[in-house]
Amino acid sequence: MSIGELFHRIAQKTSEAVGTPMAFVLAIAIVVLWVFSGPTFGYSDTWQLIINTGTTILTFLMVFLIQNTQNRDNKAIHLKLDELIRSMRNARNQLLDIENMSDSDIQKFHEEFMALKIGADERIQRKEEKLHKNQSQA
Repeated sequence: MSIGELFHRIAQKTSEAVGTPMAFVLAIAIVVLWVFSGPTFGYSDTWQLIINTGTTILTFLMVFLIQNTQNRDNKAIHLKLDELIRSMRNARNQLLDIENMSDSDIQKFHEEFMALKIGADERIQRKEEKLHKNQSQA
């Protein structure tokens, strides 16, 4: 098993585990336990350092795990959309690789699709007005 595969497995399992209500309850319990241990440790610098260090380390590690999971999900979604675009007869295959295009190219496609949306909205509006007019005459 490669390092990449091992990392993926760890990231996937960790992502599934920390995304549960039980993980949230456990995190709350740890914070509550830490708060109530304050008087025992005299609210010392060491007492504060424990929670600060723990949360910093967890946050640092979770950034990589979350990014890995998001990258994989994003790739999977793009592949699914690419397959849908590829399978449609009238689809433009230029859109298959749109995530790798420049921002200006993406903006051009966005403007084109917004114009198509506006045109569709106007056609729907005219049809609704015509339908409403026909219903009121009946």
